[in-house]
Amino acid sequence: MDSEAFQTVADSARTTKAPARAVSIGVVFITHCAKQHLPNSLPPILASPLKPRTLVVNSSSDDGTVDLAKEMGAEVLVVPRNEFNHGATRELARRQIGTDIVVMMTPDAYAVSPEMLERLVGPLRTGAAAASYARQIPHKGAGFFEAFPREYNYPAESHIRSLQDLPLYGPRLYLTSDTCMAWSNSVLDEIGGFPPALVSEDAIVTAKLLKHGYRVAYVAEAIVHHSHRYTLLQEFRRYFDTGYGRRQMKSLTFEQREEAHGSKFARAMFTKLWDENPVLLPYAAAQIISKYVGYKLGTFGHRLPVRLRRALSAQDFYWNSIWIQ
Repeated sequence: MDSEAFQTVADSARTTKAPARAVSIGVVFITHCAKQHLPNSLPPILASPLKPRTLVVNSSSDDGTVDLAKEMGAEVLVVPRNEFNHGATRELARRQIGTDIVVMMTPDAYAVSPEMLERLVGPLRTGAAAASYARQIPHKGAGFFEAFPREYNYPAESHIRSLQDLPLYGPRLYLTSDTCMAWSNSVLDEIGGFPPALVSEDAIVTAKLLKHGYRVAYVAEAIVHHSHRYTLLQEFRRYFDTGYGRRQMKSLTFEQREEAHGSKFARAMFTKLWDENPVLLPYAAAQIISKYVGYKLGTFGHRLPVRLRRALSAQDFYWNSIWIQ
């Protein structure tokens, strides 16, 4: 990306005294059994100077998420569990909230300050991009295997990407994150919004957006804490879902060799461990194998009986839902 475009996103991400453009902002949290996260995730959004409309969507959990969200001042939308879907539910939510810009978040993403939202939507308010996503840093106390993916995938420098950057980024061109991502609602209308999806609804819609000539911004100044500690079995299941989703959407988003990105990631991780903590190398190898086997099996998942897919998947609700494909 040229220096002028880089400066545009950097400038847009900074908090300014006057808005770049008078637009309405909405934030959607997609939740299930998220009561423990709301005291950390909702306050920075509710305290934002942008005063966004805030909607908590819950897939019928009974842990008190809905009641607490209401008490804290958010709007609430409850979706039956068998109707929940990572893509279709976001589509329902963004149409209900109806703001010019809609920000999709997960409840385990904690903004570092109330200014995060203003920085995130900056490129959309100035017209520099039609979507933007935040930088993720690990939660406090996260170990190496939680922290390294954030360090690798979310660098400290902002940038803007367009379809012309495909030779430079390869499959990473489409990789964004609805953990904390802002979208132009009018552009979503134009490209058909969020389709039903097992996983990777953000990458699917990013690909559509780019192919329609729009740009996406990575805003490193908009920071959220977000990380997970997964077992090897959980990693296998997550990557089974990823492989299954990639197989379904390959013609749209993944013309490039996605496995090359995985190889680069593995080399970078092994190099860092060799230099800093070589005792973890055997576990790192086991983790990479778990991910790879899960991913490859997922690419053939459409040939498996639904009962077996459900057993291998991390998204058990999907296989009992109205959206199964």
